Amino acid sequence: MSDIIPLSGAVKFQLTLDPGVWIFDERKIDLKTYFDTEQIEVDEIEQYSKAVAEHFSREIKEGAQLPKQGSGSQKKYEKEKLMTGTFGIKLKPFILNAEPEPHASKVVISTTDSVHSFSIEEAFELIAAFSNEGKPLREDGPIHILYPDGSNRSDPIRNVRKITIS
Repeated sequence: MSDIIPLSGAVKFQLTLDPGVWIFDERKIDLKTYFDTEQIEVDEIEQYSKAVAEHFSREIKEGAQLPKQGSGSQKKYEKEKLMTGTFGIKLKPFILNAEPEPHASKVVISTTDSVHSFSIEEAFELIAAFSNEGKPLREDGPIHILYPDGSNRSDPIRNVRKITIS
């Protein structure tokens, strides 16, 4: 079984998705808590700009400070979370990076035994689960597709082999 998933079709750039590296992606979602908490959309560029502006203002007022030498417990906690967590990532950034052609309107997810079709807007919100309790989804993966409301958590779309935009 290949762990690489092609994203192709009516796109400017054909991509190959490698779920094995998503564990390091800051956009990953903790699926143990995601569906149980209220989701607030955040403009990442605006949030980053505010953080940089606050940091700059603080340095002007207080002067530069050396980074604090934190205890290893925070790093240990983060590592433990990665090693035992259940994670996913939204498909939106990958679809946008592929740059769908203007006439494209559907995203087709092909599995070993079925085909699932979504509008591009619906596909933006789909979540690709890639890790369960710290382990890659080897048996029926490499990813599972979850609906944004979590309604198919117990029975996700499994055995995804390719994603086609048409």
